[in-house]
Amino acid sequence: MADDILSKPVQYVKSVGPRRAVTLQKLGIHTVRDLLYHFPRHHEDRTRIMTAAAAAAGEVATFSGTVLTGQVLKPRRGLTVTKMALNDGITIFYAVWFNQPFLQKSLTPGTRLFLKGKVEKGFGAVQVLVDEYEVDEGGERLGVGRLVPVYPLTDQVGQRQMRQMVKSALDSAGGACGEFLPPELLRQHGLPQLGRAIADIHFPACLEDAENARRRFVFEELFLFQLLLAMLRQKMIQKNKPHRCRTDGELIRAYLEGLPFRLTNEQERVWREIAGDMESAFPMHRLLQGDVGSGKTVVSILALLKIVEGGMQGALMAPTEILAEQHFAGIEKALRPLGVEAGLLTGSTRRKEREAVLAGVREGAIQVLVGTHTLIQAEVEFDRLGVVVIDEQHRFGVRQRAHLQFKGHLPDILVMTATPIPRTLALTLYGDLDRSVIEELPPGRQPVETHVVLPRALGKVYRLLLDQVRLGRQAYVVCPLVEESEKIDIQAATDMAARLSANELKECRVGLLHGRMRPEEKDRVMAGFRTGETGILVSTTVIEVGVDVPNATVMVIMDADRFGLAQLHQLRGRVGRGGARSYCILVASPKTEEARARLAAMRNTSDGFALAEEDLRLRGPGEFCGTRQSGLPEFKAADIVRDWHELQLAREEALARVADDPRLEKAENRALVKAAKERFQNSGGYIDVG
Repeated sequence: MADDILSKPVQYVKSVGPRRAVTLQKLGIHTVRDLLYHFPRHHEDRTRIMTAAAAAAGEVATFSGTVLTGQVLKPRRGLTVTKMALNDGITIFYAVWFNQPFLQKSLTPGTRLFLKGKVEKGFGAVQVLVDEYEVDEGGERLGVGRLVPVYPLTDQVGQRQMRQMVKSALDSAGGACGEFLPPELLRQHGLPQLGRAIADIHFPACLEDAENARRRFVFEELFLFQLLLAMLRQKMIQKNKPHRCRTDGELIRAYLEGLPFRLTNEQERVWREIAGDMESAFPMHRLLQGDVGSGKTVVSILALLKIVEGGMQGALMAPTEILAEQHFAGIEKALRPLGVEAGLLTGSTRRKEREAVLAGVREGAIQVLVGTHTLIQAEVEFDRLGVVVIDEQHRFGVRQRAHLQFKGHLPDILVMTATPIPRTLALTLYGDLDRSVIEELPPGRQPVETHVVLPRALGKVYRLLLDQVRLGRQAYVVCPLVEESEKIDIQAATDMAARLSANELKECRVGLLHGRMRPEEKDRVMAGFRTGETGILVSTTVIEVGVDVPNATVMVIMDADRFGLAQLHQLRGRVGRGGARSYCILVASPKTEEARARLAAMRNTSDGFALAEEDLRLRGPGEFCGTRQSGLPEFKAADIVRDWHELQLAREEALARVADDPRLEKAENRALVKAAKERFQNSGGYIDVG
């Protein structure tokens, strides 16, 4: 019965109605439950009602008064000023509204008002520029004389309307909010019951009540989300995979012997963790994190070879064609001498070649397939897929990972990222995966010198580029992210390449690379840069990940203050990959404290994980991950930066509950699963536990 009330369409709440219900959909509010879970951003303390005489000029305060008279002025075309004289019992003051002439008819003399606004004083008169007002009708006041909720809004819905709609929902359905969190969990963490928390998050008696309610909802949604991840993890480890990899064989021995270096201790440790997973009876689900240049690719090739030794196929999926092509070039070069056949499949693969690759994969002749998201298309059929490697997973939606996984029967999954993801974010994005981290760089790598310069110093920067090219080195110039428009970014890069080749760097061979080039053009440009034929590569951010040219020693990033720390660190990682001294030049005129803080952090540290934590703190998780991927669920109360401690607790509680009741069959656990699925399973397709 309670669920029936909460699941009713929001239009049936008093003061909502069909038209306003359509508007509320923009805020994700469809049901009564959605409205109750539309939490305030904060509360304003309007408990103190001041007299106009006691208020200081410039102060924002709450007042009350009785309307004496009113008038509408039109000081200029397009502007109306409604001015009303009010008596607060001590003095007369004036309330002022802009472009709301209808108020003169509705707020007639004798009407008692409460209002909030900014005080102006002059010539012995006091006037208040009104932000909000409320007519005193003798009932409960929602906007004055209390802690007042301030909500996220959309067009056509004001704060006063939102408060009234929420209050109506509370009055009609607040008592139907049945508790689903176990009593011992509430006691252990000192959290209020759901009904009380719902009331206190909206209209608390004091700030302590509001904070306790917020804590309850932060823990609630982090716990429910972590419970889904724990269920997903449990679901995977309960299944026996049909294949079992044997211990390392001849292919792996031959590959390691052919490397021009020995694995680092970190690579060796991580490889043993991965090999152990692949040799176990259960499917591997592991995240491999490593800073730029830490040697993850070598480890992924070992995993692909291990599955081939077992008579199966491997797949590697990358987020961009450039990265997929580079992975393929490296993998084919490594595998061909070992007699292992590799194939490449992207959206740009020509039809005849595509058909040959698809046939080779279907028949098992192609043992390792590299590609973009094209790999998840229905026409791609594997003979016997045993391992899936996904590079830069946070650039894919979680369902894309699952689609590739379903191409085989319980294949091993290895997710790689060179984006240093803070632990709090990793627990949220990848809570269903085991985690391995390579924190050691291969021997011989030198730290990249990072300098922040103003645009007026570009002459010196170009001289550095010229000197490096004369020494036989190469350099990148990354053009500014002008705005979220690929066209504009490409034009900026095109103009920069033309200018440099005609002026400052005319004695160098300057290349141009951007995402809209035809595949053959991109291949030609990258081939020229890899062989050293091109000295300077001007590019958009398509080179952010995966491009590996050890001879490149300078990275120049124009308008660097427009980029986030994670992206700047990825771009810096394109140099310093050989043994020569390398430089990253950040050209910027930062206008904000946040931008200056990012650039200072880049100059002062090369630790990707430290930068990632700072980036998360400065920009927040949504911006950190990027708006164009579906990596993060939408949390209504929790902030994984601020609430990292609650995230850890929620994860521990979720794992303990699944360990105690693996199928979550107890009555209280079934209620939790139901709540978790209602909350997250259909929000952007983040997770699916069946």
